[in-house]
Amino acid sequence: MVAALLITAIAGIITWLVFFKFKWIQFTYGWGFFLSFFVAHLALVFLIGLRFVAPYTTDARVVQHTIQLVPRLPEPTLVTAVLVAPNVPIKKGQPLFQFDRRPYEYKVRQLEAALAAAQQNVLVLKAEQDAAAASVVKAKAELRYAEAEFQRQELLVPQRASSVEDLQKAEARRQASQAAVAAAQAAYNRARIKYDSQIDGENPTVAEINAELAQARYYLDNTTMTAPEDGTIINIQVRPGMVAGIVRFGAIASFIVDADRYLLGSFFQEHLKYVKDGQPVEVAMDLYPGQIFKASVDSIWWASGEGQLLPSGSLPAFEPTPKDAPQGQFAVKIRFDAEHEKRFPIGAQGAATIYTGGGGFAMMRRIVIRTYSWMNWLYPMPF
Repeated sequence: MVAALLITAIAGIITWLVFFKFKWIQFTYGWGFFLSFFVAHLALVFLIGLRFVAPYTTDARVVQHTIQLVPRLPEPTLVTAVLVAPNVPIKKGQPLFQFDRRPYEYKVRQLEAALAAAQQNVLVLKAEQDAAAASVVKAKAELRYAEAEFQRQELLVPQRASSVEDLQKAEARRQASQAAVAAAQAAYNRARIKYDSQIDGENPTVAEINAELAQARYYLDNTTMTAPEDGTIINIQVRPGMVAGIVRFGAIASFIVDADRYLLGSFFQEHLKYVKDGQPVEVAMDLYPGQIFKASVDSIWWASGEGQLLPSGSLPAFEPTPKDAPQGQFAVKIRFDAEHEKRFPIGAQGAATIYTGGGGFAMMRRIVIRTYSWMNWLYPMPF
């Protein structure tokens, strides 16, 4: 930078002395062309220096995260109240919209009743198991009595103290008691399986209803939509009486998040050759004419949609880029200093310059960006 200025100054002095002060050589069109050619090439030093040492863009805009507010409800639901005003700061957890709670309260009550019935049924299953166990004990006692009676008849028949018919009846009663024991044991096993069947220590029916009840309570809680973070809602089109839910596709409002606000500037690719994270940045926002704000480089987005090939069955066709097509650019994420971070709304535009080094070129760029900022008092013209 200093060498270029020195050469320019020396060339200017020599030209003045030779052609105008002492007039040693007559100034002709040929000499004028030569000097113009020399000055034009010397000006390239300043142009190249400015482009690479202090990259500059007028395409910079404030970016903020937005959250699409979508009702988390399983069916179309009436909006009963709008609890916020547009363009007013909102704190995380603050209620935004109220939906009709009645259908979801009814569902919760229905499932609470079903849960109580299911829990009561568990007690019934326990009683049935106990009754089946008692039936097994009774059947076994009757079986022991039938076997004893059969053995007694076996002893009495040889002694002619009892008839063969009585022995046959005792045998039939013993077999019937054996069958009764088997049936009672099977009934007990069924009752025990029903009662002991569990999922994580809970009856399956009770577990199923508990899950449905938890979901119903979740939907009931979501009838009040709250702010996911600190932020604002600019354009509120929701009104009490409208229906939102599963039938309405998309969001009912856009929530602008306060946190993680940054400036995104697009730069020509070659101008980013010496740009690194953390380098100082000056920003001139159109919203504040005549002011310069301090910032720094957060990161460079080394990606462009021009290099993306989407999956398809067609082979890619490559054609030369038209000469009048704009050159591809990359975005640079810029962070404002903490004192300035909250001053700029989403979408605010301006200019930004990155200082990679080189005091002389940086000074020239400082003049350029300040000129841009002061020109915002006049441009765009109202007529």
